[in-house]
Amino acid sequence: MTWSDPIADMLTRIRNAARVGKPQVNINASKICEGIAKVLKEEGYIEGFDRIETKPQDILRVTLKYDEEGNSVISDIQRTSKPGCRVYRGVDDLPRVLGGMGVVIVSTSRGVMSDRNCRESKIGGEILCTVS
Repeated sequence: MTWSDPIADMLTRIRNAARVGKPQVNINASKICEGIAKVLKEEGYIEGFDRIETKPQDILRVTLKYDEEGNSVISDIQRTSKPGCRVYRGVDDLPRVLGGMGVVIVSTSRGVMSDRNCRESKIGGEILCTVS
């Protein structure tokens, strides 16, 4: 089965798995999904991820992160730019989530980056999603 928006599928799978307390979630692998998982790991929202080679398509196994009480570290994850309505921002116009406590994931000409890395590199791009 093909999806028109693999990023929204990834975010929905992570959101649903975190709500029910699953330790891991499987996602159809793509370069953009792997980039998002890398940013989530760097920012501390997930424990890690592995790319598993299967036929006909590889999968990403994402290990979710929980606090001491068993609550998910990810409280909210939302898709911003959609296939029907792309959202592009320059470096000066990148939004701040929860006053800088959350993260905005941006697709740039240098790959998928967090908003903090975009500000350091002085580069803007397409806002993929926000995480808090």
